[in-house]
Amino acid sequence: LQILTSTSSNDIPELFSSLQLREVLALIYCVLLAVFTIAFGANREYAPGIFVAMAFESLVKITALCAIGLLSVYGVFGGFDGLDLWLHEHPENLELLYKPIQSNGSHTLLLVFLASAVAAPHLFYISGTENFARHTSNSLSWAFPLFFLFLALPVFPILWAGFATNTPLPAQYFPLGVPMQTGSVGLTLLAFIGGLSAASSAMIALSLALGTMLLNQWLLPITRLGRRNLYKRLFWLRGIIILLIFSTGYVFYRALNSNFSLTDLALMAFIETLQFLPGLIAISNWSRANSRGYITGLTLGTGIWLIGAILPALTNIYSLHLPFLSHPIELGIDNWSDITLLSFGVNVASFIAVSLLTKSSTEESYSAELCTADELSHPRRMILDVHSADEFIERLSLSLGPVSARKEVNRALFALGLIADERRPYALRQLRDKLEGNLSGLLGTAVAGDILNKHIPFHLPAETGGTADINMIEDRLNQYRSHLTGLAAELNNLRLYHRNTLEELPMAACSLGHNNEILMWNQSMEALTEIPASLVVGSYMNSLQGPWFEMLLDFSDSPLLHITKQKIELGGSQYWINLHKANIHAPVADIADGQIILLEDMTEHQLLESELIHSERLASIGRLAAGVAHEIGNPITGIACLAQNLRYEADEPNAAIETADQILSQTQRVTRIVQSLVSFSHSGSTGKIARQKITLRECANEAIQLLSLQRDCPEVNYNNQIDAGLTLTADPQKLIQVFINLLANARDASPEQSEILITATQQENKIIFHVADEGTGIKKTHQNRILEPFFTTKEPGKGTGLGLSMVYSIIKEHHGQMEFTSPKSDGTNGTLITIKLPISLETIRDTGNTSQQ
Repeated sequence: LQILTSTSSNDIPELFSSLQLREVLALIYCVLLAVFTIAFGANREYAPGIFVAMAFESLVKITALCAIGLLSVYGVFGGFDGLDLWLHEHPENLELLYKPIQSNGSHTLLLVFLASAVAAPHLFYISGTENFARHTSNSLSWAFPLFFLFLALPVFPILWAGFATNTPLPAQYFPLGVPMQTGSVGLTLLAFIGGLSAASSAMIALSLALGTMLLNQWLLPITRLGRRNLYKRLFWLRGIIILLIFSTGYVFYRALNSNFSLTDLALMAFIETLQFLPGLIAISNWSRANSRGYITGLTLGTGIWLIGAILPALTNIYSLHLPFLSHPIELGIDNWSDITLLSFGVNVASFIAVSLLTKSSTEESYSAELCTADELSHPRRMILDVHSADEFIERLSLSLGPVSARKEVNRALFALGLIADERRPYALRQLRDKLEGNLSGLLGTAVAGDILNKHIPFHLPAETGGTADINMIEDRLNQYRSHLTGLAAELNNLRLYHRNTLEELPMAACSLGHNNEILMWNQSMEALTEIPASLVVGSYMNSLQGPWFEMLLDFSDSPLLHITKQKIELGGSQYWINLHKANIHAPVADIADGQIILLEDMTEHQLLESELIHSERLASIGRLAAGVAHEIGNPITGIACLAQNLRYEADEPNAAIETADQILSQTQRVTRIVQSLVSFSHSGSTGKIARQKITLRECANEAIQLLSLQRDCPEVNYNNQIDAGLTLTADPQKLIQVFINLLANARDASPEQSEILITATQQENKIIFHVADEGTGIKKTHQNRILEPFFTTKEPGKGTGLGLSMVYSIIKEHHGQMEFTSPKSDGTNGTLITIKLPISLETIRDTGNTSQQ
């Protein structure tokens, strides 16, 4: 403002000796900026406006600088040819391009500036604390260097134009002096606005970043947060800190008494920002680094900086005498290169040494696994003891208050794209991490970490070494997928191949973590259960709907590796499922880290098998047809004769009554035969098991009676020795079918007039019955195939091969077991069939399904 309001160029040098006016202008400027920063920057809701203002400022700055650069080239030199001619006539100015490279401190200066690009408070705050989205970071990776390129291009033309026009200002004011010397009022105003916007945005960003850091890292950890008016309280605290920062800056400006140039002041600040660089690099590249080493290095490096650069600026002490040194140590900003290298070297050396000599805490080790770029291995699966987003709100309300807690949880849910009633464990772990990130920006990492560790703590699994968080690994690999190269890319492609193999497997499959957390749910599983993977992956098994939860949980906890024909009911229809499972071992320890379960839909197979069983019954009826006709014919003939005799016995009442009784007896015999055949032909056609309490001996007798109807079969003696008191719960018609098939096979394999023995015993909760014949037995070559459907040793047309297969299916439906011995254990010829059946369904539940082995 003093330069612009000067009446002539001769007045400008005198203005720089007028301290009072500059101090007043600086004070007014700081007050205005402090008010603006507090009004917009201290309120979290207005934070995006600050970034928009800074972006607009950058556009104004680069426009002004490029415009003045064009003025310098074309307005002062008449174009690039004129600039080349002037440089040829004044070669000393061309040397300015190479002087920094020839200087001994050029490499140190480059290191300092690179560190400032990432460690300066405002840049660190914007890039680190605000957590830009990935696509924004990708844009910044090329936009930020391009921005600095455009800023650098006009620097030397403006510098040479200032020399050529003999601008009576220091070089740092040439962007303002060159258009003034050329008489360009518009560009002079543009240069002023550009410089003012650049200074304003830098101070606003610095004060806002430092204010947030001081509030979050120093003030909030030592004060009580309070549950009421949380956001209002934070606004005022942040505003007070921002005002103190501006005040401190102004006091420091007054203390220096304008003895240093902008370059000197920048070097003082940038040397200190360099001290933060080791920690910023180590946090993402060196997992052994810890807070003790970082604080030690930062403290020593900062101490050297304070003594070497700040102390001389405030006290005019430019040398330090130590008793063990013969020469004094030169201090001050003129020795900035030595101060930089010494402070940075001591910082790095002590950081590395202390980190190697001390042990990282559990929290630091866990964070290192999450943060280091070279650790894509197995982050441990942490456990939360909360089960819903509402529970997050309830617990956080104890520290934040109900309004603030609900607002923060809803903000995190919206950012993650989660629903309000989210209950999946992996989603809740994501929610906690997001909340910690949001609260860290609001309250600082220390306070946010304390609040979450107090109310929503993570717990490590009880197992030794923990288990891998598969979902987190998958997410991180998907994020890094485009950046993986070489062996890492090949391993990721191999992972995707096996993942797609499981996803597209034509058999339903799911994998479970050690605590029944669902880690994988393939497409066939979605089709079978009609439950989308997006709703269950990352959740506990108890979130499953319908009968799937009970079936999968029982099978997961069962010692059995295979269960066949597990029946469930869905939508009023019955389904049969075969289940198989295998343990998955952890990649870093020989312990079970989970299970993979395969489900095989056997419904169509079961229905087909039921139809085949029914067909076998109809075939049996066909074979019984001749015997039925004979058996029914005899009583019908007797009934006819007795009816004819009734007309002659009308005068003898007693004889008529006796004849009527005989007729009723014969008709009842016919009825029993017909009922047996009807029941036998219709039972089992629907596949349902109508269990009821039955007597085993009566079932065997019924089967013997039906078999006795066949006239073209070998004559054998059926010896039923089953105790009349043995009862069990079963489907009587299907159990009769079992006896018919077993006794028919025994009869067909036995010689004439041989004996077929039927016995039974009770052992604990089971009934065991045997069918033994005196036939030729089963050949060794056939014993492994006798249970196969359609396998038979009979001649074509004399057997379907469904007998024993049907028996086995019925026994499995009743949760029983079937065994055979041939030749018999006593060494005699023949075959012994043993059937074991549970007495009741309660027996099956009590014994843990052991009967299904």
